[in-house]
Amino acid sequence: MFTELSTTMLEIKPNCENCGRLLSNESLEAMICSFECTFCEACVNDVLFNVCPNCGGGFEKRPVRPSNHLKKNPASKTEYIKPVDKEAFQVTLDRFKNIEPHKR
Repeated sequence: MFTELSTTMLEIKPNCENCGRLLSNESLEAMICSFECTFCEACVNDVLFNVCPNCGGGFEKRPVRPSNHLKKNPASKTEYIKPVDKEAFQVTLDRFKNIEPHKR
């Protein structure tokens, strides 16, 4: 039996912060770090190399909010687009790329 939870929920951001790709609640391409920075799987793999440009953490698949909860707790409509400055990111990438995410 499901009981109401009194916890903070994921924001479920609607897009990749780097390329702007739409990432609906149901998207299987959405990836997040522990601070909910949200990127598409392509950017995580091909641009970020599993290093969050904002916090240096690694990424995991973003969970899908069950549809029966979306009415009361909808996904965010606020877009976050902040393309990665590759030159500035290189410092973070060099620092963390060879360290497993759980050891950063």
